[in-house]
Amino acid sequence: MNSYLKITSALAISLYAASAFALTSDEVKTEKKSIEAAYKSAMAQCKTLSGNAKDICEKEAKGNENIAKADLDAKEKPSDSTHYKARLARADAAYEIAKERCDDQSGNAKDVCKKDAQATHVKAREDAKVKRTQEAPSNMTPQDKAANVSEARKDAAQATRDAEYKAAKERCDTLPAASKDACVNDAKTRFAQ
Repeated sequence: MNSYLKITSALAISLYAASAFALTSDEVKTEKKSIEAAYKSAMAQCKTLSGNAKDICEKEAKGNENIAKADLDAKEKPSDSTHYKARLARADAAYEIAKERCDDQSGNAKDVCKKDAQATHVKAREDAKVKRTQEAPSNMTPQDKAANVSEARKDAAQATRDAEYKAAKERCDTLPAASKDACVNDAKTRFAQ
């Protein structure tokens, strides 16, 4: 192993070890101030924009602030719950931004865009639930834990399929009646409805 890889590996291990410990109160205060400053700076940049571009910018600024706060909480009080909330903050921020981007469209294209955003959001939230189940400390047997993870994956897959079906069905709305029926039936088949 060359010296660069050894140093890189050692650095990665030390960063991982450092992240396993909660932050001090001074570090938390510093991080909070940094998050607030970044948010204010982003919002100031948004003021130079207009229309939906400004709305998107503001959603991105707020989403980044929420993610940073959730990440800080997870670093300050590392737990299954805070890590889960951080993953949800990412999913929610991406969803809000995606929905806002849909406002640049109109009619059925806007409706499809929103359904697609919702389907992506559902998948991200369900993935967060599965990850939480996988990482949850438990006194269960490995078989019981595996069964819980399997059940969480099954539920996540079903919720994701349902959301994707709604998006696919929305795409069918612009078609003539006969084609629309075939489109809806195809969507039902693809997403096992």
